[in-house]
This record gives sequence, structure tokens and C-alpha cells, in this order.
Amino acid sequence: MNKSTTINTENLPTHLAIIMDGNGRWAKQRGMLRAFGHESGTKSVKQTIENCTNLGIKYLTLYTFSTENWNRPKLEVQTLMKILINTLKKELPTLQKNNIRLSTIGNSELLPEKARNQLFEVIEKTKDNNKMVLTLALSYGSREEIISAVKQISEKVKTNAIAVTDINEEIITQHLYTHDMPDVDLVIRTSGEQRISNFLLWQCAYAEFYFTDVLWPDFSEKDLHNAIISYQKRERRFGKTSEQVK
Repeated sequence: MNKSTTINTENLPTHLAIIMDGNGRWAKQRGMLRAFGHESGTKSVKQTIENCTNLGIKYLTLYTFSTENWNRPKLEVQTLMKILINTLKKELPTLQKNNIRLSTIGNSELLPEKARNQLFEVIEKTKDNNKMVLTLALSYGSREEIISAVKQISEKVKTNAIAVTDINEEIITQHLYTHDMPDVDLVIRTSGEQRISNFLLWQCAYAEFYFTDVLWPDFSEKDLHNAIISYQKRERRFGKTSEQVK
């Protein structure tokens, strides 16, 4: 697929977020354990990161592990954490080569020590990279994020650091995990499910959504391009009329 004739590189989403869904179903269709699906999904992660870098997307956020995912069977959680550790080790050279900075959002204190240490090691080693920011939403839940922000702001009000009348969208944004990122422009969700699943609720206020039946391990460069082309055909009005936008 020749992206130069199909994708307008002047109208890319600045911040692309992906809900990577369907690993378990992909494995089940093949008579395999869910772990096989999660392992296979890492190939799509690698390809998608490289494709987004090549396109020139500045921020890519991947919904990697939600706060609700801790309720999954213990063995599956352990497998996911092992995959995370191995993938971080394996992909560090690729991140460095492509000038990608790794970041994370979520309650990282809940991660196993080995996973947490490996995560922050890669974050530290890539901190000066500036072509793209790759953010892993790990042990992440948007409601928890908003509650955390409310608590921080409340403490500042209590100590007179800010007044209640100062609280606005900008103040709340500054206290979110994503305070150093722009709002999301496009959300892609794979596997045919059409819900947001507690992902970046505040940041997706004016995001465009693209749902595909493709299961995550099968998500290809063509699928990514189709999502971006769909995004580029839409009129983003941000509450205005079409006439005002034009």
C-alpha cells in the first residue's frame, strides 16, 4: 500500500490511542491458550509502533493493561507481566534506533517489582529521544486517574495553594497522568467491540473513534492506514457548526 497517495501526512492525528483487543479470541479460534494470543499480539505492537514512527505520529498510547485486568486469572496476569518484561528488554534497541521515548501512565506501584524495574529502566534510557512518545497504559483506569487528580487538587485547595474558583479544565488536565501530552485525536479499537473501557475518558472528549473487527494479532499496516484515512475524511467541529469550521 502506497501511503504517500492515500494518507495526507499534513493531517495526521497528533495523538493516536489504541485499545488492543482480541488476543484471547484470536488464540481460542486456533485452539490455543490465551497466552499464545498475548504473545502473538506483541508482533502487532512492534509493527504498529514502527508504522506510526514512519508516518510521523508524535504520540502513541497503547492500552496495555487496565486496572480491571488484575481480576483476570492469576496465571494469565503472570504471563502478561512476563511478556511485558521480555518485550521491554527486547525492544529497547529498537526504541533507541527509532528515537522513541517510552512513557507510562497508570498505578505502576501495583506492577510486580521486576516488571516495574524493567519499565523504568527503559523509560530512563529513552528519556532524551524525541521523535515519538510511546506511552504504555499499565495498571491504568481513567476513573482512578480522575479521582487521583481530584484528590491532588483538593489538597492544594486545603493548603490555599489554589482557590476553588481557579479550578478549570486546564487545572484538571495538569493533574492527570497525561499532563504533558495533548488530548487524543483518534482512538482505534480492534476486535469488533465498541466501547471505551475506562480508557482516557477526559482526554478523549473530542476524539474520533475507529472500530474494526480485526483481532489485535492480525492488525496490520493496512488496518492502521485504513483507520487514519477514515479519520482524515471526517470533519472535526469541536462543538462548532460546519460553516464555522470552514
